[in-house]
Amino acid sequence: MGFILINFGLPWWGSETVNFDSVKAGAPPPGWTIAVTHKGAPPRWMVHPDVTAPSGPNVLAQLSNDKTRFRFPLAIYDKVVCRDGDLIVKFKLIAGKIDQTAGLVWRYQDPNNYYLVHASANSKNIAVFKLKDGKSTAIAPLGADEKASSVPHEVEEQRWNTLRVVFRGARVSVYLNHRKLLDAQDSTFLVAGRTGVWTKSDTIAYFDDFRIDKK
Repeated sequence: MGFILINFGLPWWGSETVNFDSVKAGAPPPGWTIAVTHKGAPPRWMVHPDVTAPSGPNVLAQLSNDKTRFRFPLAIYDKVVCRDGDLIVKFKLIAGKIDQTAGLVWRYQDPNNYYLVHASANSKNIAVFKLKDGKSTAIAPLGADEKASSVPHEVEEQRWNTLRVVFRGARVSVYLNHRKLLDAQDSTFLVAGRTGVWTKSDTIAYFDDFRIDKK
C-alpha cells in the first residue's frame, strides 16, 4: 500500500488528505514528484519517522542542507489537478543556517512556473510569490503599503504550525495557525495545476497531514 488516502464523503475531486503513515520510512512517498527550482544539489525528500508528528508515526521530510541561495526543493502531489482549491498542511522547521523557510505550492505547471506561500522563521514574515519562467516575484498583500511585499509574523522553529492557502481565480487568502494573515491577487496562472510543498536553500523541514480540497 502507498500513502493513506482519506476521503471525507466527497467524490475524488473533493477532499483528499495524505498523512504518510502507511509508507515505509527512508524513501520518497509514491504519488509525489520530486523537483527543484534554480541551481543546487538535488533535494532529499523522504518519509521519515517523528514521534512529535500530528498524526504519527511518519512525516514527509526534506533533509538536504545544500546552502545554495534561492534553491527551492519541491515535493508535488500528482493525483489532484485543480484551478481553485483549499490547501492545508502542518509543518515544522527543523534547521537551516542560510534559511528556515517552507510553505505550500499551487497551480504548479513545472519547476519554473507556479505560486507559493513562504513562511519564514529567519525573515519573520509570510509572503506569496509567483515563479514565472524561474523568476520569483512577490505579490503584494491587498490593502498593505504599496512597497510591502510580505506580512511580518513570527514563525517558530521546532514547532508544528498549520499553514493554509485558499485560492479562487485571481484571489488568494493565507492563514497561519488558523489566523488569516493576508489576501493577495494575481492573474498570471489562471489554469489548473498540481499542489505540493517546498523549502528554501538549506532548510530542513517536516510536513504532515497534507490536504487539498478541490473546488
